[in-house]
Amino acid sequence: MSELTADLSGEWRFDPAHTRIGFSTRHAMVTKVRGAFNEFEGVIHADVENPSNSSVKLAIKVASIDTRSEQRDGHLRTNDFFDAPNYPEITFVSTQIDQVEERNFIVNGDLTIRGITKQISIPLEFVGVERDPGGQLRAGFEGSRRINRQDFGVKWNTAMDSGGVLVSDRILLEFEVSAVKVENS
Repeated sequence: MSELTADLSGEWRFDPAHTRIGFSTRHAMVTKVRGAFNEFEGVIHADVENPSNSSVKLAIKVASIDTRSEQRDGHLRTNDFFDAPNYPEITFVSTQIDQVEERNFIVNGDLTIRGITKQISIPLEFVGVERDPGGQLRAGFEGSRRINRQDFGVKWNTAMDSGGVLVSDRILLEFEVSAVKVENS
């Protein structure tokens, strides 16, 4: 536990300006489309001495989806995909965190998309901790997890002449988190 010292225990908040909550998927089965959600709130309660007492909560604003195509983003907000008017948030709430190596964790929790909740496990790497020029203690985490969008009611697709589909069911969720410690927590 060289870098994971007791002063890291406490509350940490995701810094939206330096955090990416993203995704990628196959488009037309030959290329990838990447995107991110630009509005979210995340909090980590860290217990370095007993990581199983730690927790993570994340709430993502569906309307903030950004794939660098306004037309596609508009379609993703409709009932064909995320149905943002009826399901404005995607949430993740951890149920268990296991430290599997000094810098690696498995975060188990409930992911809710379109009102459908499924248990997933996200492998996360603790990248490091540093005090930034503003004096804030900042920690970095990275991880990814593949999910099947059909499991969450995101079913729209169209067939291709080749026999494939326009949008893959397999979605890679990508987490690049910069969290700032809430002092005196």
